[in-house]
Amino acid sequence: MRKTCLRMVYELAKQDERIVFIGSDLGAGVMDEFKRDMPDRFFMEGVGEANMVGMAAGMALSGKIVYCHTIATFLTRRAFEQVVIDVGLHHANVRLIGAGGGAVYAPLGPTHLATDDIALMRTIPGMTILAPCDAEEMERLMPVTVEHRGPIYLRLGKGGEPIVPQPYPFSIGASASMRWGRDVLIITTGTANQMALQAADELDASVLHCPTVKPLNAAEIGYARDVADNPFKTVITVEDHSIIGGLGSAVAEILAESGYQGTSKRIGYPDVFPAGYGTQDEMRARYCITADAIVNYGKGLFGSTYRTRHATASAH
Repeated sequence: MRKTCLRMVYELAKQDERIVFIGSDLGAGVMDEFKRDMPDRFFMEGVGEANMVGMAAGMALSGKIVYCHTIATFLTRRAFEQVVIDVGLHHANVRLIGAGGGAVYAPLGPTHLATDDIALMRTIPGMTILAPCDAEEMERLMPVTVEHRGPIYLRLGKGGEPIVPQPYPFSIGASASMRWGRDVLIITTGTANQMALQAADELDASVLHCPTVKPLNAAEIGYARDVADNPFKTVITVEDHSIIGGLGSAVAEILAESGYQGTSKRIGYPDVFPAGYGTQDEMRARYCITADAIVNYGKGLFGSTYRTRHATASAH
């Protein structure tokens, strides 16, 4: 996914002289083609993300379309003030590309776990948040970011995710119906789409993929109440993010205002700093962000399973 994103930045920059790339401590060899072919529009800023965002805002306010790229936690936490004041307040055309959304960097510990990045970016007025599920969706998404007005936060997954075929052209704000079922509506974003589809095979579940977390498609979410005069009994949101402030919170807000009468469940990291080290999958399993967890909740078993496993994780 990351390779596809950066390749698309390069390809788009060859077609549009307004496009500038700024990286922060990305390592040797990253974007070498861009540096070679368009050196006047390539900057490797170093370890100083706040300065990178300030540079990007200045260039954007001078007519450029600026793509900034670094690790998600450094881009959203460390440079948050600059993102708000320099980029958000001025509605600047800056595209903030955060690598490692969720628990991608679990082997590096809590400083690199981007489990609050969506929540932080959601608070910024006018910020668009995109989280594609695979490299193919990323490729369809990137051209749309060029002419979009205002700032974008683009959340990248680990890379190598299985491709989920989608017959839809990408449009900011649109969601994608991936599967149809009657009893349960599973709403996902980013790479959580994969586990939702696995779970849906064992449930009579619909899967709605939301690559745009903000602005979220309220009409699609609200339809959980009215579909075919037989509303979904349960709505489950799934994300590689905290349940506070992310997709689950956004969906819960829409359901509350729509008058939805069914049950709902947010699957994600609880109100903790995720503990331990390991792979992304191991971290997800520790906090029950899995296809099995979705199935268990959909069948009415999730609550006890979560309490047991979370108590074990906390003990460690």
